[in-house]
Amino acid sequence: MLTITQAQIDLGLALFWWPFLRLFGFMLVDPFYSSRAISAQVRISLCILLAVLIAPLLPPPPPYPVVSPQGFLIALNQLLIGAAIGFVVRLFFTSVEMAGNIAGLQMGMGFAMFFDPQNAANTPVVAQFFSFLNILVFLALNGHLIMIRVMVESFTVVPPLAQPLGAEGFRMVAEQGGQIFRVGLLLALPVVGALLVTNLAIGVMTRAAPQLNVFAIGFPLMLALGFAALYFSLPFVAPHIEVLVGGLTRLAESLLTLFSQPATSGAR
Repeated sequence: MLTITQAQIDLGLALFWWPFLRLFGFMLVDPFYSSRAISAQVRISLCILLAVLIAPLLPPPPPYPVVSPQGFLIALNQLLIGAAIGFVVRLFFTSVEMAGNIAGLQMGMGFAMFFDPQNAANTPVVAQFFSFLNILVFLALNGHLIMIRVMVESFTVVPPLAQPLGAEGFRMVAEQGGQIFRVGLLLALPVVGALLVTNLAIGVMTRAAPQLNVFAIGFPLMLALGFAALYFSLPFVAPHIEVLVGGLTRLAESLLTLFSQPATSGAR
């Protein structure tokens, strides 16, 4: 007669439950998998499928029941780890969108708004264009599969343990917020530089011939040169996004390493 003990039930639940929570936390925050185009049922089904596939490859889970104080702590840790990695990917997407915001503002297209169904908010047209371009390049580079691989490898670096995560990992996530403006300005620099020279030229023209209508001449000129600079800089945007994707995986690995350190060492 086959007998199943409570310990075997707890072990079976833990083997699939904790990987599912980490994957689910990632897909809740990741901008690609959390898109409105992917329904919640599809995300949950994908998390269950991945948890079943990777469970035999993972180290044995800690011997704690799922419904216990230690089990709740482990579950919270899994959600935080997945959400932190997804948030890092979201920062990468936001930095590229910030480049479109900066370029559009310099071109005088800040008033041209477009409803973004993914974020349920009005977004400048140039920023939306950069966002679509980023998604296409990200998918062409198999970025969505790379992040799944990072999530699978994260269980080796940070296995489910009933201890607090390293505080330095959360600090690193907070500090990465400043990269939005740095990367955004870097990607928008060709447009910003071209329009800065154009502004200086218009200023000299207005000073030399005050009768010129700066509003009638300046706006069309800024718009035309802005689109020209954007057009000629587009071939160089994709290689920059590829470099950012490579840096994204290294950043996720560094984040996992900091999470694996005890909380006491991160406070020193």
